Amino acid sequence: MDGQIATLGLGGNIGDPAAAMARALNLLDARPDCTVTAVSKLYRTPPWGKTDQAWFFNACAAVRTLLSPEDLLDACLSIERQMKRERLERWGPRTIDIDILTYGDTQHQSAMLELPHPRMTERGFVLMPLADFAPDLTVAGRTVAEWLRDADVKGIEIANPSDGWWRQNSTESPG
Repeated sequence: MDGQIATLGLGGNIGDPAAAMARALNLLDARPDCTVTAVSKLYRTPPWGKTDQAWFFNACAAVRTLLSPEDLLDACLSIERQMKRERLERWGPRTIDIDILTYGDTQHQSAMLELPHPRMTERGFVLMPLADFAPDLTVAGRTVAEWLRDADVKGIEIANPSDGWWRQNSTESPG
């Protein structure tokens, strides 16, 4: 498959977020127009933005895709809906969240999608897992590793050190 490499941020803190993220990655990987090419370790992270809630699990992934950025967003939102994601409050509790972080070196801004993700360089819970497989990826003129050196990573813990956790953790078939 040719296509473009996109990076995704995944997270959740309701139910079994690790299993939900594993299922989401398997659903993406099962599509004929997407192949998961890399996945970070699984991290346990303190809540950010709205801090009076349960800790999150976070991970990042790289996906080779034939989809346009908007179609990839639609696919991710469809998976969130399929997994009963409800958007009740900004930065609030959620079963699953899938964000497109980068799409090749595309710079894009629309009502639905901004690339690269506008706040990714401020968030240790994104940068730490992204650095697992893409430390040299350049975002806004600096590498992920350089952004990570300046990020607040206080409290972030490795929950599963294997980059294969998403295959081990998948309790449901992707179909």
